[in-house]
Amino acid sequence: MLEATELLNARILIVDDQEANVMLLEQMLENAGYHCVQSCMDPFAVRALHREHAYDLILLDLQMPGMDGFQVMDALKDIEPDGYVPVLVITAQPEQKLRALQAGARDFVSKPFELVEVEARIRNLLEVRLLNQKLQRYNQQLEHTVLRRTAELRASEARFQRFTELSSDWYWEQNADAELICWSGPVMEMLGLAPDHAGQPASMGEGWNPEERARLAANIAERKPFLDFIYSRSAGGKTQYVEVSGEPMFDAGGRFAGYRGVGRDVTHMLSLLPRATGAKDSP
Repeated sequence: MLEATELLNARILIVDDQEANVMLLEQMLENAGYHCVQSCMDPFAVRALHREHAYDLILLDLQMPGMDGFQVMDALKDIEPDGYVPVLVITAQPEQKLRALQAGARDFVSKPFELVEVEARIRNLLEVRLLNQKLQRYNQQLEHTVLRRTAELRASEARFQRFTELSSDWYWEQNADAELICWSGPVMEMLGLAPDHAGQPASMGEGWNPEERARLAANIAERKPFLDFIYSRSAGGKTQYVEVSGEPMFDAGGRFAGYRGVGRDVTHMLSLLPRATGAKDSP
């Protein structure tokens, strides 16, 4: 919505080669409370004036010597970034109405005119114009905010990924079908994952403790986060211990989208200790 002050502070230009008409419109606008009203009796000066002041509405007479209102509107089009020519045509030739509207005029008033009608049409055009400008500014601010927040999120994600890379051996993400879709670090080597023909992880290697894997699978099936879950794998007469932490991901609609987390090989830490597997409850 518009405040009354926004409407009354709109920039208006009166263009007419007849001084009596200019004075009549000036008086009408002054009585209505408009504060920023200018007038011009030289149609050749309108383009430069509009470029300088960016009027919200131009009250334009069609019949003027040297340069008529149609030529004025045509000259204004190339300085309007959105192609909108803010013109209310006032003329003594109502048969020119269609041509004026096709030329870009927003509305039309015939001479002799009723001041009440002109004032109402001016107000309606200004409301549309100012609300459209306000919407454009809002959209620009929204776009700027989205770009800024997107940049912040990307920077945050980069920091998070860098932190996980420094604090763990690998970072991983899997989709709702438990397929590994994103990772960094030697995931396949450490987990014994067999790559498919495209080099993507396809299946787990052999030798993983089935009870530990079952507990982890049950945790994931319940969409629970897990912290420092340790499970083991026997291969080549040696036991490998892996510690993983993960959290479920959900899309904007609240639907489960998969898991993401970190992992590391802790064999060197646990190989000399009694078996200690399982997961800590997340807060």
